[in-house]
Formats: sequence, C-alpha cells, structure tokens
Amino acid sequence: MTMLHIVNKSPFEKTTLDSCLCYAQEGSAVLLIEDGVYAALQGTSVSEKMRDALETLKVYVLEPDLRTRGMDQSKLLNGVELVDYGGFVDLTVAHDIVQSWL
Repeated sequence: MTMLHIVNKSPFEKTTLDSCLCYAQEGSAVLLIEDGVYAALQGTSVSEKMRDALETLKVYVLEPDLRTRGMDQSKLLNGVELVDYGGFVDLTVAHDIVQSWL
C-alpha cells in the first residue's frame, strides 16, 4: 500500500515535518503545501534532512503555494517535483492512503 503524506506547516515553526518523516516508509510520497513548501528550499537548516528523505521518498511541492510565497522552482532542492492543483488530485488518487499532518 502506498501512502501520501501532506505537510502544510513550516519546518521552522512546527515539528510536523519531523513527525511525517519519522513515520514515512520507503516508497511513500510527501506533498508540501502552504507553509510546508519552505522545507523544499535549498540552503536551509532542514535541507540535509530533506536530501536524506529524497533518497527513499518522492517529494512534491504545490506550485501555486510556492509562487504565493514569492519563490520559484530554481530555489528547490534537486529531486523535488512541482505539481499544480490537478497534480495534487492525481497524487491523492494514486495513493492508497492519504495522511494530512496537522
């Protein structure tokens, strides 16, 4: 069974991302939305943790949330994929279980 983990909290304010990564199993996917998109940026205190996660997990960022925060894909870690709202829906359909981390 595949699982999609959705994280919407900034990794610099909450421990939501840490909890998610602790429970996410190899082959799972993580979708970063809202302030969660900050976790996918290069050159931050969580960059190394995210690089490690990218070795076993697929990581996606909701592009409209990235743009809303004044960022573009050139600031993302290598391996992070952008999705639009249609891609968000596709991810929820493609995975057996969807877990939102609050």
